[in-house]
Order: sequence, then C-alpha cells, then structure tokens
Amino acid sequence: MVIKAQRGTKDILNDEIPTWQWILENAKNVFQNAGFCEIKTPIFEATELFARGVGDSTDIVNKEMYTFSIGGADKNSSSITLRPENTAGVVRAFIEHNIGRQSPPQKFWYFGPMFRYERPQAGRQRQFHQIGVEMFGIKEPTADCEVILNAVEFLKSVGLGDLEVEINSLGCTKCKNQYKEAIKNVLAPYLDKLCDDCKMRYEKNPLRILDCKNEDCKKIFEIEEVKNVIFSDYICDDCREHFETLCGYLDELDIKYSRNKLLVRGLDYYNRTVFEIKSNALGSQSAVCGGGRYDGLVEMLGGNPTPAVGFAMGVERLYSLVDKKELQKSKYFIVSNNFSETIKLAKKLREKNISADFDFQNRKFAKQMEKASKTSHYAIILGEDEIKEGYFSVKNLKTSTQERIDSFDEL
Repeated sequence: MVIKAQRGTKDILNDEIPTWQWILENAKNVFQNAGFCEIKTPIFEATELFARGVGDSTDIVNKEMYTFSIGGADKNSSSITLRPENTAGVVRAFIEHNIGRQSPPQKFWYFGPMFRYERPQAGRQRQFHQIGVEMFGIKEPTADCEVILNAVEFLKSVGLGDLEVEINSLGCTKCKNQYKEAIKNVLAPYLDKLCDDCKMRYEKNPLRILDCKNEDCKKIFEIEEVKNVIFSDYICDDCREHFETLCGYLDELDIKYSRNKLLVRGLDYYNRTVFEIKSNALGSQSAVCGGGRYDGLVEMLGGNPTPAVGFAMGVERLYSLVDKKELQKSKYFIVSNNFSETIKLAKKLREKNISADFDFQNRKFAKQMEKASKTSHYAIILGEDEIKEGYFSVKNLKTSTQERIDSFDEL
C-alpha cells in the first residue's frame, strides 16, 4: 500500500516553491524595512499557554488543537500542543526573555507552520502556514496604524490591490464587559434557539456569538431589539477617541476601510481595535488577514502590563491569489562526456556563486543540449577540443548564438 500525506496536509513541490519563496521574500523586505525583526518560536508549546491565552471559549481551543500528553506513570505528566496560532508563543517568548526591558516598541514578524484539526477545504489545511507581525509597548493608535499599514503594504507587494480593511472597536475591559452584559441580557429570551456553540459562548464570551456563521443564529441578530443592542455604541470616551484617531490616520494614508460592528475576531484576547483585510478575489472566504489589539495578554500570561497589537495571514490562501512564479533556470549547463572536467568546472562556478548543472548519465550531446535548453540560460560545451586547448564554447540557449571563451574569468 502506498503511504500518502495525511488528510489536511500538503506537499509543497518544486513548481510551487518559487512562489512561496517570493511571498516570503516580500514579507521580509516589507516588514524589516519597517523595523520588524524576525522571530522563530517552537511549533509546540505547553497546552496551558493556548488555553489561557487564546481562550477556552474559542473553537480553536475547544475543537481544533492537536494536544498530546507526555511523561509516563512514574513521571510528572504534562500536556503539549502543536501551535494553532503564533501570537501566544511570541508573547511567551517576550515574557521569558525579558524583551519588555528594551525600549519600546518591540516589533517582530514571523513565518511558519500552524496546526488545527478542522475540515480541510480550499485554502485551509490542518497544517498550514502563517505570516504575521506583533508589536509591543505602544498604547497609542499609532501602533494600530503601523500594523495595518504594514499588512496592506505587504499584500500590495504580492499583487493584491483590491483590498478593504474592516475595523471595529471592542473597547477596553470596562466597556467591553458592559457590552457583553448587554448582549447577554437581550439574547436571554432566545437562548434556547441559539446553536450549541453559542450557548457555550453565551456563558464564557458572549461577544463570540456575533462571529457565529450558523444561519439560525444570524436570524436572531436581525430581530429589531437584538439588532439595536448589537449596533449600539458601548465603548467609553477613551476607546472612542482611540478608534476615531486610528480612522483619521487611515484616511490620511488613503487606506480604504469600513466599520463593521459585528467584527469581533475568533480569539478571546482581543480588545479595542480589531480588523480584517479582505480581497474580492476570494469570494465568500474574502478575509486574507486578521488582527487587532491584545493589551491584556502579556499580563494574563505572567508578564508586566504591556500594550500590544498584531496580525496574521494564511500563506496557502495568499498563494491561491497571487501570480505564480516559474522555477529559476541555472545560468550554465555543462555539456560534456568528461565527468572529471565537468565536475571541476561546476565546482569552480558554484564557488563564485554562479549556478551550474550538468548531465550525470554521460548521454549524447544532443540529449544534453535538450536538457540544457529546458533548465539553463547558457550551455558550456566541453568537448575534446575545448578540454585539450583550454577554452570554452558557450551557447546562448535563447538566441542560439555561440562564442569562444578563452578564460574562466570571462564566464
């Protein structure tokens, strides 16, 4: 029986790699030009990190985590989880390495695999990859603006220009809790009509009900008295000023945005600003990026109170939208039946950081030239005369012109 990749995972093969590398290179250029340093965290963490940080009312923690117990009966048993997202891991690293002692802001970007047990579909896998940024230490809306700007600039750099930012403010702890209570009160008469997930969210985090995709729950949101509460403005004056100032910055930057009162995001740690960036190219799954503020998360996970904001986006979804890049051809293909001379020349070229390849099967020159025309820009012909007299015949495989090169330094 042939062993195949596990459901929800995917091999990334050589015809796809150039596009992946191009996406990653654009991320590196955009974020590092803005002062974000790359950070790499482990792909598994203590389960408690996600239970506390992401929130036990979220679908991620309740349904989607890959969790394992480690340690035998004679050892202290502990639980680890493959990371379903990376913000909690970056915050853990921020606390563990006392990065908060450095002068703010502390700005990071990352790329790597994440893991969620969910139904695989287009652009969504059980092992998937995310690119994201996290910014610590700045409570002002200038940080929100910087993060949103970098997300937009990166998406533009990979050719996605038809973008719109949806934004909302969940408020600070005080006004967010008032909003939660108002939602609970107005939904109380309809509790038995909510889906099972929303019944749990009702007790743990009623804001998450607004993120429900169940059609029966959506109908309840359309009831006039419910609608009036959902779309009421519960945020305090400070939160309102923060939000309006951010909107003003986005206006000045000509970043297209709209306000969406139902936007809450799927993680419990968000407060104040939340946002999603959408592209019409994706149809119903239009969000290509999501993020927001999580000012309480560092303290919740054992650090000092630290404002923070960030975003993440799925690379598989990005890949489905961008123009695909072709495999890069090598500069030279050495055509010869003398392996010793061929491998020595290839070694010298590669030492000069010049790409070079050759045939390994000692085939006829016609077959080697056929391979060269598919994989390289130039063919270096090393026949008996070239080897004996110490020169190179170099053929331009695009124009079919050929010239004699007398010195290696001229290659």
